[in-house]
Amino acid sequence: MRTRTLLPSLLLLAALSFTALSFTAACSSGSDGSAGTGSAGGRPGSTPAPSPVRTIDPSKIKGLEIVSDSSEHRSCSFATSYPDVPGAEAMTAAMKKDVEERLANFRSGVCEGGSATAEGRELNISHHFLAASGDVLGVRLSTQDHSGAGSGLSTRTYWYDGKADAYRPALGLVAEDSRDAFVGALKDQLKGREGFDPDLFDATLSEDSITAALDDMTFTADGGLRVTFDRGEVGVPPAGTYIVTLSKGTVTPWLSAFGQRVQRQAMKPSRSLNLGATHVPEPAVPTHTAPGDDDTDCKKVKCIALTFDDGPAAPETGTLLSYLAQYKARATFFTTGQNVAAHPELVRAEAKAGHEVGNHSWNHPDLTNLTPEQIASQLGRTSNAIKTATGKAPTVFRPPYGAMNAQVKAATTLSPVMWDVDTEDWKYRDAAKVARTVIDQAQRNDVVLMHDIHPTSVAAVPQILRTLTAQGYHFVTISHLRATL
Repeated sequence: MRTRTLLPSLLLLAALSFTALSFTAACSSGSDGSAGTGSAGGRPGSTPAPSPVRTIDPSKIKGLEIVSDSSEHRSCSFATSYPDVPGAEAMTAAMKKDVEERLANFRSGVCEGGSATAEGRELNISHHFLAASGDVLGVRLSTQDHSGAGSGLSTRTYWYDGKADAYRPALGLVAEDSRDAFVGALKDQLKGREGFDPDLFDATLSEDSITAALDDMTFTADGGLRVTFDRGEVGVPPAGTYIVTLSKGTVTPWLSAFGQRVQRQAMKPSRSLNLGATHVPEPAVPTHTAPGDDDTDCKKVKCIALTFDDGPAAPETGTLLSYLAQYKARATFFTTGQNVAAHPELVRAEAKAGHEVGNHSWNHPDLTNLTPEQIASQLGRTSNAIKTATGKAPTVFRPPYGAMNAQVKAATTLSPVMWDVDTEDWKYRDAAKVARTVIDQAQRNDVVLMHDIHPTSVAAVPQILRTLTAQGYHFVTISHLRATL
């Protein structure tokens, strides 16, 4: 069903609060920006004032691609992402398998049939780099699952040993003959914490299940080892997540040879990452430059606003920019912060080519499921990443799934942007179908929803540009369309 969204959005903008956005991350949001629900320092599940984990700049990882998927329907709300790093194919395969299994279960349980009861039930899998230097790579996947009662945040870390050319689970950081002592130290640290259940701990970390239970471990910058237990794994569910950090002096004798190398990289990272890849692709970054301000008057000519969500993506966004340049078409890119962090060069290319860069949250959660602090973090971190990349902060945002409520409106001064034409390109990976949808449904001053993370959607753009240009349409950004009506 078509909805006229432009004028209502303008009215909504006037109603927004102009209170300055405070960029404050919720304690439960986590370093990866996920909308988590774990405990904070001093509460049952964590160690007071834990040592920090070193920040990794993903834009420095050569050949990095982010594998993303998402929907824009609240009846099937999901967003997933994981990194693909040259040389770490076995690790990528492990993440791919886990993500696809979680997504398949979610889609079969929630999305099939399109029931109205599915609204608010969401799956979000985001990624965060833990190490990327020398011959080691570490990634945490954070899964927020709102698909049923008792569901919530779970985390898992994946490690790659470039020296051995092998994927390692988290437990691979600890030597096999030291695991009993290691587990005993974890139990000692947890004793006395509110909600901790020693019997549940023993059952969860039994010989048959220890690898699955100890699936989130990473090193702090001072060489300590931080272990995270998901909600309900070793304590009563209301206690939330439990975090134990063992000091460098305690844990070092128990580490495997690989764990010792990871520890060294955590404390003193090498200048670069080398996993022995025979070929590291260098994605082309277009150098198109806009000839000047857009002078299109949408009161006098037919305008249309193409919008692309969830990017940037390599190489898809670069290809799309070249297509747009051929027709002197301008568009609006609603970017996710985690992808901006990975590919700031593509975001700069978007801005230099005269396109508008908007905010689509950090990792695509349903903002209406979050606290005000988490909403501010999701939007604030993304706006900062865009400003760092382009020199200009965004003024517009698209809430994932189009989900808005009073709390989201109050959390930001960014202007919301919905859409008139939904290509459903996340569902139909068919370039010809996507092009036909736009061409058949588009009307003057419409906003079109597409995604530049899908090769099939990018492949549809030349036909859209060619056909609608012949029909007299001019392609403009959201802000230009609003300003000239």
